[in-house]
Amino acid sequence: MAEERGHLKVFIGMAPGVGKTYRMLNEGRLESDSGRDVVVGYLESHGREETVAQAEGLEMIPRRQLTHRGVALEEMDLPAVLARKPELCLIDELAHTNVPGVEHEKRYEDVRQVIEAGIDVFSTVNVQHLESLNDQITQLTGARVRETIPDEVLSIADEVVLIDVTPETLIARLRAGKVYRPERVQAALNNFFKIENLAALRETALRQVAEDVEVKRLVRPSEAERAGRAAPVIRRDEDGLAAPPEPGPQAIAERLLALATLEPHSERIVRRAWRSAQRLDAELDVLVVRPPGRPPSPEDRKRLEEMRRLSAMLGARLRLEEGEDVAEVAIRTARALGATYVLMGTPAQPRGLARVAAGSERSLLMRLLRGLPGVDVRIVADPSLRQSSEAEEAHPPDAAGPSPDAPERRGS
Repeated sequence: MAEERGHLKVFIGMAPGVGKTYRMLNEGRLESDSGRDVVVGYLESHGREETVAQAEGLEMIPRRQLTHRGVALEEMDLPAVLARKPELCLIDELAHTNVPGVEHEKRYEDVRQVIEAGIDVFSTVNVQHLESLNDQITQLTGARVRETIPDEVLSIADEVVLIDVTPETLIARLRAGKVYRPERVQAALNNFFKIENLAALRETALRQVAEDVEVKRLVRPSEAERAGRAAPVIRRDEDGLAAPPEPGPQAIAERLLALATLEPHSERIVRRAWRSAQRLDAELDVLVVRPPGRPPSPEDRKRLEEMRRLSAMLGARLRLEEGEDVAEVAIRTARALGATYVLMGTPAQPRGLARVAAGSERSLLMRLLRGLPGVDVRIVADPSLRQSSEAEEAHPPDAAGPSPDAPERRGS
C-alpha cells in the first residue's frame, strides 16, 4: 500500500529576524514532548543564540559535506532524512538553492520528496521569496530577490502560520544584534530594513496569508463532505414519490489569457495574471506571438527559456504562436481556449497623429474589445508610470478619447 502523504506546515514572515525559525523549533519541541518522533533536518540559526537554545534536546541529522568550485559547503542530507524516517522533520529556509550535484536544485523540492515519503514537515519562508510577488517586492524594496519558490508550494501547505511583528520591533531586534552580526547592522538599516520597506512587506505578508486562507476555505471540502456525511436532499412530488432531481446551477469556470512578449517587463504581466487567476480559481495561459518564418535570435531564445521557466514555476501553460497580426492571433487563441479574461501590458504612448488612431480599431486594445465581446480585457499598469503622473497632470495630452493607461477596460 502506498504511504500516506505527510503534512506540510509553513511559518511565513515579512523579513529575516521576525522569529520564524524560533517558532518552528518551539513547536517542534512541543511535538517531541508530546511523544512524537521529531528530528531537525536542517537548521540555519545565523548565529542567533536564542534560536540555537530552542534546538537543544532535538535530534539533528548531520549535514552533508560538499565541495563546489573548491569551496567546502554544507547541505541537508536528504537520503539520511529519508532513511531515518521520523514522524516530523524540521527543515529551515524553504527557498534555499542547493549546491549543484545533490538530488534537487531547490530545497522545496527536497521538502516535497520528504512529504511524499509520509513524513510531516515544518518549514520557513519569507514573503519576498514567492515568485508571483517578485516584481512587487522589487518595487517596494529596490532589490531583486533571486531565490524564489512557486506559489504552489505555499498553496499545497496544510497550514500556513504568519509570524508577525511590527517594523519597529524588528528594527529594535536588528539594533540589538539579534538578526545580523554587528558589522552588518548599519548596512541593513540603510537598505532592506528601512521602516517604509518593512511596513510594505508586512502588509504584503498579511494580505498573502489572508488570501491563502480564503482560497482554501472556498476550495477545500468541509469535514462532513470528506467523511461522506452530507445528507442528500430528496424531493417528493404531491403523491409522495421521489421527484427527479432539479438541475443545479452550472459552475462558470474562469480562464485567463496573458499576452506576453519576450521583453523582460512581460514577466510582470505573467506574475500579475497568475495572482488574478488564483483569486478567481482559474486556469492561466500565457501567449507569446512571434513573427512567422523568422528564427529567434540567441537573446530571444534566452528570454523564451526564462518565460518557460516562469510559466512552469507558476503552473501556467505557455503557448507560442506565429503570426504577423498579434490581435488576430490573440483573439483566435482566446476564443479557442474559452478565455474569460485577457490581460495585456500598458500600451505604448502614441505620438503625433498616432494619437488619433489610438482610440480606433487599429489599436490592440480596441481590437481585443471588439473581437472578444463578453470577455474582460485588463491592462496591467506599469508601476514606473506612477512616478511621472504629476508631470503628466501638469502637461496633459490632447483630449482624444480615453487614456490607454486606464487600469482596467471591460469588453461589452
